[in-house]
Amino acid sequence: MKKGLIKTPEEIETIAEGGQILHKILRDTAALVAPSVSTLELNEFAEREIKKAGGRPSFKNYGGPKNPFPSGLCTSINSVVVHGIPKKKGILKEGDIIGLDVGMEYKGLYTDTAITAPVGKISAIAKRLMETTKKCLNTAIKLSKNGNKTGDIGAAIQKIAEKEGFSVVRDLVGHGVGYSVHEDPQVPCYGKKGTGTVLKTGMVIAIEPMLCLGDCSLTTEADGWTISTRDSKISAHFEHTVAVGETAGRILT
Repeated sequence: MKKGLIKTPEEIETIAEGGQILHKILRDTAALVAPSVSTLELNEFAEREIKKAGGRPSFKNYGGPKNPFPSGLCTSINSVVVHGIPKKKGILKEGDIIGLDVGMEYKGLYTDTAITAPVGKISAIAKRLMETTKKCLNTAIKLSKNGNKTGDIGAAIQKIAEKEGFSVVRDLVGHGVGYSVHEDPQVPCYGKKGTGTVLKTGMVIAIEPMLCLGDCSLTTEADGWTISTRDSKISAHFEHTVAVGETAGRILT
C-alpha cells in the first residue's frame, strides 16, 4: 500500500467499496432516530452493522490510552457540534436535531461520513440550518477538483452559510482520510479563494461543514470529547469522504 496524499486508483475503489457500506449503515442508523430512542441504542446498531459488514468502527478507542473515544458512533444533539458520546440516558426528544458521525476501517482503508437528522417535527430554523449545511457540502464537493485549493472550498462554505445568517465553525476542520482516520490536508469550513493546499487528483478528503445558529465559539466538556457551542445554540454537521477528481469530487460515502 502506497503512503502519501495521493491514493492509487485501486485504493480509491476499495475506499469507495467501504464507503458505500458505511453510507448504508449511517442511513439505516438515521432511520432509527425518533423520540424516546437513546443514543446508546443508535451506537449499538451502528457498531453491530459495521462488524457484520467486515469492517471495524474506526472511532472506537481513537485518541490514545489516556482517554480513548468509547464508541463507534458520535451522537451530537442540538448544541453539541461534534464528538457527542452515546449514552443510555441520552434520550432523544421531539424537536431535537442529532448529528451522527461514523468512521470505518475496511480492508485496511478508512472512510468517514456524517449527517444531521431531525427527531420528529423540528423548527423551521433548525430545518433551514440543516438544509444550508447540506448545500455547503454539495457545493464543496463540486469544487474538489484538480488545481483548486482548500481555501476555495472553505470560502464557498463560508459564503453560503453567512448569506443565510449562520456562522461556520473555525476551530474544527475537515481532513484527509484513507490510510488513517485523520490525514493531511486540513479542509477548513472558512477561508479565502486561492489559499491553502493545492488539491490533486487522487487525494481523498473528508469534507465536513459545521454550521451554527449563533456564534461559532466552542467549548469542550469535562469528558474531553464533547464539543458544543458556547452560546448553547444548535449546530448542524454533514460530511462525505470525497476523491478529488479532474473536474469535480467523487463522493465515496
